[in-house]
Amino acid sequence: MSRLDALVADRERVLIHQTKEWGEILLGFESKNRFEINDETGQLLGRAAEEAAGIGQWFLRNIFGKCRKATVHVYDAAGDKVGRGEKPFRWFFHRMEAYDGDVRIGAIQRKWAWFHRVFAVENAAGQEVMELKSPFFHPWTFTLSFQGTEAGVIRKRWAGMLKEWFTDADVFGLEVRPHVPVEVRKLLLVATFLVDFTCFENNQGSGSGLLD
Repeated sequence: MSRLDALVADRERVLIHQTKEWGEILLGFESKNRFEINDETGQLLGRAAEEAAGIGQWFLRNIFGKCRKATVHVYDAAGDKVGRGEKPFRWFFHRMEAYDGDVRIGAIQRKWAWFHRVFAVENAAGQEVMELKSPFFHPWTFTLSFQGTEAGVIRKRWAGMLKEWFTDADVFGLEVRPHVPVEVRKLLLVATFLVDFTCFENNQGSGSGLLD
């Protein structure tokens, strides 16, 4: 089992828990967003962190907020880098390219919608393989449509087994049906980071509104 497979393969539920601090892993750069990736029992599967290179990146984060360019590195439980998500600077229709190791496996693309938050999950060839959609009255829930049927859900503040985790930090629960291929599961892991960046992050200086 290689790279991102070890984090999502054969698992129907994965929790992504935003943390305020974890200094035991030496990343080589100062980071803002940090996450722990756990299974539903709380066992650590890996970690992720947004790269932040000094005062310039701090300025970009606070001025441009969710529009900023960003890279999220993903690590396994041993601290080895296993993948990343790269988000280019965009005012609208935010996008994140997904990498398994150094191999590009696809992307997540924000789509236009009047009353919903909608994201397309693309494979390496640019084909849409899944859609994430958040209903207007359930903004913390994203249903996953795969091959025309509902195949899972991403929920913020997932009401699963780890309710004691629900502090000020965000907790996302990723649930998928058994038939969802591992290649799509890896894309969904990266999709969770883009959803957090563009829909839930407290972006100082960027404001909020109907386009969030």
